[in-house]
Amino acid sequence: MDIHLASEIVWIVAFAFYTFAIILITKQIYDYFVNKKHMNKNVIVYYNRKFIHIFAGGFVVLAVPFVFSEPYFPLLASILITIVMFVFHKSGNIMYWFQTKDNVSDVSFCLMWGVAIFILWQVFNNPWVAVMPPAFIAFGDGITGLVRNFGFKERNKHPIGNIYMACVCIPIGYYFGSLSNIPNMALWGIAAAIVATFFERYEIGPIDDNILITISSTIILFIGAMIGTA
Repeated sequence: MDIHLASEIVWIVAFAFYTFAIILITKQIYDYFVNKKHMNKNVIVYYNRKFIHIFAGGFVVLAVPFVFSEPYFPLLASILITIVMFVFHKSGNIMYWFQTKDNVSDVSFCLMWGVAIFILWQVFNNPWVAVMPPAFIAFGDGITGLVRNFGFKERNKHPIGNIYMACVCIPIGYYFGSLSNIPNMALWGIAAAIVATFFERYEIGPIDDNILITISSTIILFIGAMIGTA
């Protein structure tokens, strides 16, 4: 087996163990605050979901440009964990400490994470551009949910969350864009961050904010990259 292929397979396995370790840690958080501190279950569930956004989806996406040479492996990892999350929902035996029966956004998060990386990396052969949308849904949407949950103790779309999201996503867009070799991509990264922040407030039926953030920011980055490479 090629040494690079073996290395990337090892990284997939390592990230899988890391992700499920984070999930198990959030179960301990749930048990502590619900059973010992008697906090509202829905509040802790929502906190846990955003912790997973940041510490699993976010920290892993930061490593993608360093450890993977092709976009196929992040996509494969994304599809596998999407299937796992979907099976838990479909079986009715959800991981109750961060999943809810009436919301499958954890499934869309996992899928869109990998799809955005694959499409942008394939088209422009640039991992830094590719990881921007999943970074937006991991860190940007993550901090948005934490702020709203802390302030209102429920899931809502108050604009205060979008202010915090913009403060997180704009530096991400600028920095990752500046690491690419595509002209003016730092500015397009800022534009993508602003558009992503705007679309976070909306959900259209089964199309949730994870999907809208990823699609809208991917379109902006695609336009910017096309102009920059023209």
